[in-house]
Amino acid sequence: MSVSTHVLDAVAGRPAAGVAVRLFAGDDLLAEGTTDADGRCRLTEDATVAGPHRLVFATGPWFAGRGVDAFWPEVTLTFAVTAPAEHHHVPLLLSPFAYSTYRGS
Repeated sequence: MSVSTHVLDAVAGRPAAGVAVRLFAGDDLLAEGTTDADGRCRLTEDATVAGPHRLVFATGPWFAGRGVDAFWPEVTLTFAVTAPAEHHHVPLLLSPFAYSTYRGS
């Protein structure tokens, strides 16, 4: 299974570069990374098991680094892996007081 994400700053309408992201399966940390200049991060190409996985985005430090007060110290997205061989792309649209997500391709 591969997992990637794309974080967009919905207020600025730009990619959110420099957001730290961690991938978990249960309590096990599988991978961690930081979004690139285009707001993208590919976390793993390694095989994993079916079941719940979590992406944890360090949004508080990212907002603080821009001098922005925000409600979200971190955003955690839990998603179900039912087909471990498939690619899972989980984007995050982010603003200081709201966020949304969807299953990407």
